[in-house]
Amino acid sequence: MSFTSARDVYLLAAARGVSFLGDFTAATAILLALQERGAGGPAVAAVLIASVLPVVVLAPLVGRLVDRVDSRVLLTTVGLGQAACCAAMALTTSTWLLIALVALLAAGVAVTTPTFNALLPDMAGPDGVGRAMAIGQTANSIGALAGPALAGVLVGAFGLRVPLLIDAGTYLAVVVAGLLLHTRRKAAALQAPGAGRTPWKIRDDRFLLALVCLVGAIVLALNVNMVVGVFYIRGTLGGSPAEYGLVEAAWMGGMLAGGWLAAARTRDDGQLGRIMVLLHLTTAAVVLLSGFAGTMLMLYPLWLLGGAMNGAENNFLGVISARRVPAAVRGAFFARIGAVVNAANLIGYAAGGVLVDRFEPRHIIIACGVAGLLSVATFGGWMWRVSSAAGSAVVSSLPGTSSSRSPSPACSGSAP
Repeated sequence: MSFTSARDVYLLAAARGVSFLGDFTAATAILLALQERGAGGPAVAAVLIASVLPVVVLAPLVGRLVDRVDSRVLLTTVGLGQAACCAAMALTTSTWLLIALVALLAAGVAVTTPTFNALLPDMAGPDGVGRAMAIGQTANSIGALAGPALAGVLVGAFGLRVPLLIDAGTYLAVVVAGLLLHTRRKAAALQAPGAGRTPWKIRDDRFLLALVCLVGAIVLALNVNMVVGVFYIRGTLGGSPAEYGLVEAAWMGGMLAGGWLAAARTRDDGQLGRIMVLLHLTTAAVVLLSGFAGTMLMLYPLWLLGGAMNGAENNFLGVISARRVPAAVRGAFFARIGAVVNAANLIGYAAGGVLVDRFEPRHIIIACGVAGLLSVATFGGWMWRVSSAAGSAVVSSLPGTSSSRSPSPACSGSAP
């Protein structure tokens, strides 16, 4: 299996992996620093909310930007802004200013994530998306695997400033990738007749609509755990900062394995849809069982399994999206599905901030698992039914992307 541009697939994976390393190091360090300062659930929830609210609010604007502005311009300018934002975070001692800067950083993520996601199918080609997703997820998982463990060590030794400066440095990888990638989504191509006005809506594809609803529901049910987790591990189970980082790393290690297992399975959309239901069911069960853990050691195998399910889910979602979403509107699609997922995150974080000061962390995690099972019971049946009627719908590429084999604007001045 060959890619349209193997060079770009690996370059993109490397840049995002480095960025993930910085992001997870910084995010874990912030949570640990707040917990050690005595900040309660509302402060932790505020950080998490700030990290997703811009993605939700800016989704309509971001979708238009990604589909109409040259991807190189977006990646380089936004990457430089994110590096500057992280440097400013490292210099502040105010918790609430730190939270405001987290929100500003997230505004950049709202732009770069759908830009990268929209580029990937054209780098990989229609038959290489699953493998390209696994390669990218490998790099992401390595960065995310090392980040929490590194944060636990760095916070204990140096405090919060060093992890944030590391994150500032890794955002320069996004800038370098933006400059070096041959594959580009070009403004000139999107100005072609009819481009950018594709009459495609997600509600017209019942399969994708059911999938987005299922994913949003499970995220809403389980992500209260993101706020409660640090209190459960550090308080209830008595874990150290390093152990907290290692538990988080276990999830990422599972994602690495799950992504490659998914890449090795070529199936039509209907089969993938039914598998997605089973994967989400297992993920909810993992969270439920983790609430009954008596020691830290019991969490590691559960988090490895949950991560594997999560990795396979992400891979299959990428494959399905590449098959069914027209190229000219991929930016809008990825921005909007990101908004759905992050809106669910937002509600979960807010609920976690309220609940953690009122109930035992263990009871909240058990309730999250039960809610996850109920969400699959509610939306999984719908997903299963539309999957039974779905074939492998591959849409043709529409204007809006220049592959590495197409002339660049600097050479041709026109769309390919």
